[in-house]
Amino acid sequence: MHIVSIMAHQDDEMRCLGTMLKCRDRGDQLAFVTVTDGSLGFVQNPTIRREDAAAIRHAEMSALCAAIDAEFINLGERDEFLYDTPDVRMRLIEAIRRTRADLIFTHYHEDYNADHVTVNSLVRHCAMQAALPVIATESAPLISPPAVFLVEPLGPFTFPATHYVDISGYHDQKVALLKHHASQDEALFLALGSGFERLCTRLESYRGEQVGCEYAEAFTPMQARGAIKAYSVLP
Repeated sequence: MHIVSIMAHQDDEMRCLGTMLKCRDRGDQLAFVTVTDGSLGFVQNPTIRREDAAAIRHAEMSALCAAIDAEFINLGERDEFLYDTPDVRMRLIEAIRRTRADLIFTHYHEDYNADHVTVNSLVRHCAMQAALPVIATESAPLISPPAVFLVEPLGPFTFPATHYVDISGYHDQKVALLKHHASQDEALFLALGSGFERLCTRLESYRGEQVGCEYAEAFTPMQARGAIKAYSVLP
């Protein structure tokens, strides 16, 4: 299978990376798509130029992907000013087709960040259109729409988890990979008092306790045409 993370920013894969690593070990191909350039993620350096910030975020995500032999596609839209436009839709449809997505992870539709919510809406539309021949792109349409699972948001939201993946054997590797986002580990400590390790460990321990393992990631399927399958897709 082809497993694709479609997120607003570089490091938003935090809530599904353990599951994706588990997918890779069963023989799946991984790809990561980010819709924005991540250029406003520098609370530690608010005067940094957009192009410099974007280059850092791109390099960090590229390094993570290289470490696990995954494809990386960056659509490069302006961070924190993401809008659903015809151009963005067309480029995201192409990215979904190019990666031959069978399973997509993306944001939940309730979230503290408007970019995240916009990406959820984009995926709802573009995942369906990626399997229809009425929109022409460089890559051929998918044979069928991909399954879509939503990741748990950060903040005071009620998340209706329906699917859990035991990532106990992947937690440490996941945290180590996320440290490639060094700029964001620093920014998270300044903004929240927690870096990737604590943010991952705290929630994954809680979800693991719910289902009887050490660490787990939780998901819910996107309620959209073609996104829910009558067979198991998660590892």
